[in-house]
Amino acid sequence: MRTSPDAVFVIIPCMKELGMSWSEIKATPRYELTGLLVALNNYRRIHQFDGYDGADIAQMAKDKPQVRSEYGKSLEMSAQYERRAGVKEKVKSFSAILSGM
Repeated sequence: MRTSPDAVFVIIPCMKELGMSWSEIKATPRYELTGLLVALNNYRRIHQFDGYDGADIAQMAKDKPQVRSEYGKSLEMSAQYERRAGVKEKVKSFSAILSGM
């Protein structure tokens, strides 16, 4: 095997996290492996705070302030995918918010 970060960034995550065998990895095109790993990263970001509410995040943010920004990114990405899936519509105006109440 050549000296490359591919082993660390592609092969090991595919084997460990996705349960792919060495022969499956070799048979899969590079762009598909990259797509699988990007999807895995998105899934982790969206679900990393499952089971926590705003109070829990505020408590964790006292020790690690970066948690609040990570939580915001997680909520933003989740909302983006919900809009793309048609589960949630993007609010276009303040009057639309008031009419929804």
